[in-house]
Amino acid sequence: MKNLFIILVIFSLFSCDDPQYNDLLPDKAIDVTINLNLPAYISLQTPGGWAETSTKENLGHGFKGLFIYRSNSRYYAYERACPHKDVDACEPMTFDGSFLICPCDQSKFNFLNGGGSTDVTYRAREYHVQEINSATLRITNY
Repeated sequence: MKNLFIILVIFSLFSCDDPQYNDLLPDKAIDVTINLNLPAYISLQTPGGWAETSTKENLGHGFKGLFIYRSNSRYYAYERACPHKDVDACEPMTFDGSFLICPCDQSKFNFLNGGGSTDVTYRAREYHVQEINSATLRITNY
């Protein structure tokens, strides 16, 4: 009986489920491949580098495009739509070198954890980043 309980706990921890977000944005499938050798993403080849995808190339790149950052040990990807506003209410968030900033009200979000630095209780929507090889990233929300 004890073994069965342990197996059930392990299964529930690793079972797939829809991601739960702390934001006002609707669900949308995200599955993007980024070629780090392209000029738009070349800065992601070094730690501290960052890039944004624009809304013009928004084919599966979220609602307003993506913000991608590389730390020493991993990549981060966030939705550029403001998490506490209606999708169409604001232009895409920008990056000032320290924070993602919502242009509607200047709310700031930490690019390492998505948390708001202001009175906003919502978090920037983070996406899963998988490094396929040294030149390719895959960004998904599953």
